[in-house]
Amino acid sequence: PRILKINNQLGYIAGIDIGATSLELAIADVTGLILIRRAEVTDVHFRPEVVLGRCCELILEMIQEMDILPDQLLGIGVGVPGPVNFARGVLVAPPLMPEWENFPIRDFFKKTFDSAYVVVDNDVNIMALGEQHAGDGAGIDHFIFVKIGTGIGAGIISNGRIHRGSDGCAGDIGHICVDKEGPLCTCGNRGCLEAMSAGPAFAAKALEATRNGSSSVLAQLKESNGGILRPEDVNIACREGDQAALDIIRESGQMIGDVLASLVNFFNPSHIFIGGGISNFGNHLLVAIRRAVLHRSLPLATTHLSIKFSQMSSNAGVMGAISLALDYLFTI
Repeated sequence: PRILKINNQLGYIAGIDIGATSLELAIADVTGLILIRRAEVTDVHFRPEVVLGRCCELILEMIQEMDILPDQLLGIGVGVPGPVNFARGVLVAPPLMPEWENFPIRDFFKKTFDSAYVVVDNDVNIMALGEQHAGDGAGIDHFIFVKIGTGIGAGIISNGRIHRGSDGCAGDIGHICVDKEGPLCTCGNRGCLEAMSAGPAFAAKALEATRNGSSSVLAQLKESNGGILRPEDVNIACREGDQAALDIIRESGQMIGDVLASLVNFFNPSHIFIGGGISNFGNHLLVAIRRAVLHRSLPLATTHLSIKFSQMSSNAGVMGAISLALDYLFTI
């Protein structure tokens, strides 16, 4: 017997995590070691040619900085925020980005990087893969990764493998109804979890708190921000002891926990990892989620259940995209 290892000079893999408001990109060698990365703000309401074109520009910049050739890029993994038909590599009726529907993402990248294999998946699925590959999810067979940001979604690891469902849209928990009389969601229905508890909902509830006079802290933040409030302002106000902000966080956490409780009863995961921008809101959110899950789930399903924030931050998406590309590069 001899010890073998992959030649890390064989080629390179690009990982792209496209969020609703941000881009995270990295290039790794074929062992999965990240060598260089980039991050910048974006807006998925832009046309796909604009966002994906910028991704190509950033990859070319990184390749030039690394002093390698474009044909040494063997694979590209891409995560996008919406329902993905995995077999075709296209978005289908994405609520946040309707102009992206059925856009040929793989073909777009192949125009610039014709030697690379391109694979496209939902952004939360690749975060779950990143958690499994390099986070606390390593070695865990059954877990759910929940992303709370501009939208809400879940990536499901079942028997050690990502579960996409028959058409690729498993885990789209953001459009589970929590209040039939709730606000209108981007999907066209009312009272979806995403419309009630994602980032924009935090901002909307904060604005309402300034209108009804229940939060002087949020009112001051609104004035200093030029008349607008961001989701992170709710967290800032909560840290200053603002009761209205604390109530917003707890209410949202409870609604998320109620939905997760149904998933716990149905799927019986051993772990739930929570990521995304809203996960930075800290223990008040986590406690509210845990309390709701424990209250509404069956005792057996929660006996060994762990619910915690992911420690991977923005690394989950790019690591998962790289891992996904590597899996298909060596198996197809």
